[in-house]
Amino acid sequence: MGVNQEAFADRCGFARTYMSRIETGGANPSINAIKVLADALGVSISTLFEGL
Repeated sequence: MGVNQEAFADRCGFARTYMSRIETGGANPSINAIKVLADALGVSISTLFEGL
């Protein structure tokens, strides 16, 4: 997307540190947070979990 972690976190309304913890597996986002991430990426929630 050409956006750094801090800009993407801002787009989602999350702290950059929380975004980092999600990326590294240090945080378990709620379904609401997962929806925010999917919306910010322009994909469905199911697309986020494809291939897992």
